Amino acid sequence: MHLEKQLETLAALGLRLNDGVSIDDLVVSMGREAYEERPFDLILFSLGVEVEREPWGRPFCSRVWNFDPECIHHESGDYTRIVARLSQVAGQSPGYFSPLADAVNFDTGQAWLRYTLPNATVREWDVEVNDDWADLMVVSYVMSDLETPTQHFYVKNNGQAMVLFFLTGEVAAELNRLSGHQLSRFFAT
Repeated sequence: MHLEKQLETLAALGLRLNDGVSIDDLVVSMGREAYEERPFDLILFSLGVEVEREPWGRPFCSRVWNFDPECIHHESGDYTRIVARLSQVAGQSPGYFSPLADAVNFDTGQAWLRYTLPNATVREWDVEVNDDWADLMVVSYVMSDLETPTQHFYVKNNGQAMVLFFLTGEVAAELNRLSGHQLSRFFAT
């Protein structure tokens, strides 16, 4: 299936390339043939990463994220970046939970994440420190705070990483069909 047709189908499901991102950006690292040989496989991964050329830091689609849980490297800021990116995937602004703060002390093994929901409810989570791995239970709490009665987080396994989507059940069912049943609801282990 032509790459353009795959993108057209995904756009109809609400997964569009961000402004300023093009098909040329998609094929710069992986040729067109790779996308077309395995329709709705490689493209779903690629939508969740950043363009691999200048200007740097441009995600292909803000509504999809290839999340690698081995991402905790600093004493502060890594969990707040996770929350901000999950908010974008859910269609909210990066500042949806505000104020937002975190801290990780690798020496003592203590960490926390704190944020405020739009209804003024404050969330404070103790975070398990496991080297540079994010605490997926706490990540799932954040996802739960973003979910609605009709929209949930779905995941496509990507080895160590996971491609995250925020979808209605109807859209998830169609995307699951297109992807060869590679999607499932996200539940922390």
